[in-house]
Amino acid sequence: MKLDIIAGARPNFMKIAPIIEAIKIKQKMGSKLSYRLVHTGQHYDRAMSGKFFEDLGIPDPDINLEVGSGTQAEQTASIMVKYEKLLLESPCDLCIVVGDVTSTMACSIVAKKLTIRVAHVEAGIRSFDLTMPEEINRILTDVITDYFFTTSEIASRNLELEGKDSSRIFFVGNTMIDTLLKNLSRFQRPPLWNEFHLKNQAYFMVTLHRPSNVDMLDQLIRILNEITHSASGLPVVFPIHPRTRKTLARANQKWPNLICVEPLGYLEFNYLVQRAKAVITDSGGVTEETTVMGVPCLTLRSTTERPETVAIGTNELLGADPAAIRPAMQRLLRGDWKKGRIPDRWDGKTADRIITIIEKLE
Repeated sequence: MKLDIIAGARPNFMKIAPIIEAIKIKQKMGSKLSYRLVHTGQHYDRAMSGKFFEDLGIPDPDINLEVGSGTQAEQTASIMVKYEKLLLESPCDLCIVVGDVTSTMACSIVAKKLTIRVAHVEAGIRSFDLTMPEEINRILTDVITDYFFTTSEIASRNLELEGKDSSRIFFVGNTMIDTLLKNLSRFQRPPLWNEFHLKNQAYFMVTLHRPSNVDMLDQLIRILNEITHSASGLPVVFPIHPRTRKTLARANQKWPNLICVEPLGYLEFNYLVQRAKAVITDSGGVTEETTVMGVPCLTLRSTTERPETVAIGTNELLGADPAAIRPAMQRLLRGDWKKGRIPDRWDGKTADRIITIIEKLE
């Protein structure tokens, strides 16, 4: 069976690395599975793409569609045109997409229209918030998917409630956690650790990229004011997403304890997350990683597609109002934060389960 594995943006890379490794292990055991890694180029600069490939030992893509930047419609169209051309020239038997980025949805549609089966890794997660582009990508992808690999029983139930055949839904766990557990011992201390004299449990990490948080300068300033003023003088490390940097460049304001840095590689970023007092974020993936590492997480959103990180993990939804940040951080600094536990099947064996199932599908 010939597999296409689609990667387009930074959140995908942590999810495909263990899948590729699992295929290679099966091949050494005599499996006839083969794969082609297709990078759409949705994230195309070194900081957002290439460095992650190096950190995670992902092989160079077999194909790079090099779609580059543009609006969501422009990127979607470019991905579809270029991936369709590839499949017409060299078809695969199964298209594996991961997550919920534009590349996930666009490649699924192209493959399905060419009667190629689609497998969605991380299927069924729902925020029920249609203002999120990712939610639209998830829903559209799952409408046409043939095989659903889910991270939780909640996601599996979402699919069943949408009328999906339960025989095609496989609760396997979380491939991003496969990557996290494999690399725990490889985390790398970034130079900024010594440069800013950081110490374990004595700084906060912040990641922001959602349009509702970063596109309007007033809102971004309110968020940073609340975080920095509530940090009790502790440093706040802020790796700035390119989207956020554009907005922040217009601010005529400085925060003494705010450490603004360029996007970090996977190993350096998670070194800082693991040792932080807490993480303030609007990223879904970060809430999963903090839950597994037992790090308190404050999410600046009203909804989440990963409810298990709130129900049993270390994450808490604060909503969209920056005024909620201060009381939450006060509770945290008092030591009044839940401990959390790791969700079922987030055990580092998810990719093996996926590939074992795919072999049986053939």
